[in-house]
Amino acid sequence: MELSACPTFLEAKTPFGLTARPWQFRQAMEMTASDELSLAADFAPATFEDWRKLVDGVLKGAPFEKLVSKTYDGLTIEPIYRPAAGAAPIAGRPAAAPWQVMQRIDHPDPAAANALAIHDLENGATGLEIEFAGGSGARGFGITDATPETMKRLFNGIFVDAGISISLHPVVGRGNAGETLAALIEAQRIDPAKVDLRFNYQALSTMAVRGRAPAAWNEMAKPFAGVVGGLMKRGFRGPFVLADGRAVHDAGGSDVQELAFALALAVAYLRMLEDGGVTLDAARSAISFRLAADADQFLTMAKFRALRLLWARVEAACGLTPKPVFVAAETAWRMLTQRDPYVNMLRATMATFAAGLAGADAITVLPHTLALGLPDAFARRVARNTQLVLLEESNLAKVSDPAAGSGGIESLTQALCEAAWAAFQEIEKAGGVFTALEQNLIQRKVAAMRKAREAAIARRKDVLTGSTAFPNLNEAQVATLDVKAATLAPDDAKITFEPLTAMRLAAPFEHLRDRSDEMLKAKGTRPKVFLANLGTAADFTARATFAKSFFETGGIEAVASDGLTELAAISVAFKASGAALACICSSDKVYGERAGDAAKALQAAGARHIYLAGRAGEQEAALRAAGVNEFIFAGGDALAALQQAHLLAETT
Repeated sequence: MELSACPTFLEAKTPFGLTARPWQFRQAMEMTASDELSLAADFAPATFEDWRKLVDGVLKGAPFEKLVSKTYDGLTIEPIYRPAAGAAPIAGRPAAAPWQVMQRIDHPDPAAANALAIHDLENGATGLEIEFAGGSGARGFGITDATPETMKRLFNGIFVDAGISISLHPVVGRGNAGETLAALIEAQRIDPAKVDLRFNYQALSTMAVRGRAPAAWNEMAKPFAGVVGGLMKRGFRGPFVLADGRAVHDAGGSDVQELAFALALAVAYLRMLEDGGVTLDAARSAISFRLAADADQFLTMAKFRALRLLWARVEAACGLTPKPVFVAAETAWRMLTQRDPYVNMLRATMATFAAGLAGADAITVLPHTLALGLPDAFARRVARNTQLVLLEESNLAKVSDPAAGSGGIESLTQALCEAAWAAFQEIEKAGGVFTALEQNLIQRKVAAMRKAREAAIARRKDVLTGSTAFPNLNEAQVATLDVKAATLAPDDAKITFEPLTAMRLAAPFEHLRDRSDEMLKAKGTRPKVFLANLGTAADFTARATFAKSFFETGGIEAVASDGLTELAAISVAFKASGAALACICSSDKVYGERAGDAAKALQAAGARHIYLAGRAGEQEAALRAAGVNEFIFAGGDALAALQQAHLLAETT
């Protein structure tokens, strides 16, 4: 069946159930009564109803729905699930086979990049991720060109047929790195079939990130297919084309949007190759996928599992028997922070854990300092060892799809499949991924999701430890290599549209921290807020701790005070703090007794703006009349309050 003539993508509404279907391509898994643990027989059976009774007792009349959460896509996550009946592992990475430990090679100097690559391979990496400047995943760095001389220097002393994996990322308009490397391999008389080389041509996702295209896709597709077909005829195994969903994830998109985008890319490439004379069977083997893995373990696992089911659905619609596709993972760019970057190690560990358990064939860990600059040897070592520890000490690769049968993850996988398929059909209805990009259809939906994420970050509902919570104003500077980010002139473009611009979630708070650092450097002091702690430690500790974290996430130094009871002491302590702002901290009971008088004392002492830690409640009018300007509390717009606080503190 010809893909171009197949209407299934717009009409198919078959549910992505838990039982095995041909297009799901699940492996068989037998469960017998002998698999039950005898230890369980020593305990009374526990039922779902028993659990509900205990929960209802804790809720004390509150609705059970309070425990139900939703993803950014609106998918429901229940607090507890029953085991999934009829579930079986999803076919992916070969049984008990480790994933490929990939390491980014992104130093602009090819000689320096070569030295880093050799060191990585000698110390645990099993593959190299070659990034070129201007690429969608270059993060500001990368090899600056793809000339034969550069490629020769880059691969000097690297035996590409020695069992390592090479993941290349050619950049549209920057030379054909794939053909250049292929020629270098042939010149060394190496059998192309013995080289594990993923060429990763990804024109569509690169154009999506740039918001520019040198021509319409129908004009580019035929020569693009010719390049891929030529490499196939020369004996290279591929894959050759990458359906890269990271562009959507980087821009703040949801899991459903990333899956739909990746699937739409793959179908566009499948059509391209078919139109170029490649058989459908060969064409689907020429395509691989890459998704972002973030610190949400269950969503990441469900997303990678869902991708395999979605692609199998496409294969079946084409009349092909589904087979496992190569899926690579990269730890998420948008979760990286510049502040307290060591926490990035923990985020990367969780992301790697999730992607590895979900069957990723290759994983690239972004070094924990990448948001600050080009990572040094230590950061690169940690990126490698994050994977090696999970593989060699935790043995994560020994079990195939351990999430199979888990009620929660199976349910989430199914929900992602259903929602992503509907989103993919919407892209198909628009005329395919390139047309959808031209119409800004994809970008508008991603922008709406990005806005929702930014609002959650601003209110600190989504927490980034070290940046939006538990900051350290005195953290030591982290070392990176003294290499400037690449600056490249924009390519000529005949077609323009809204770009999928990458973002980092912590950036708005980091900008405020940067302003604080600049003020410290220029004036010798940071913006300050005085914490007027009223009563005993038992009264004020909880809210004083909250207020300190609240203000210091924006770089505003919190100057604490001991329990204050006398108005004169409040005035003296405030003046001694050198702060322009003040925040009253205590219990509701003490607020009712002393907050009004404390606000008046602070106002008389010269406080430009007075905050109170906690919700206003019934006392709001009286407290505002006494001088309280603003109330800070969990769930409030912290970013807006901190931006205003900076303006107030910096104008003194």
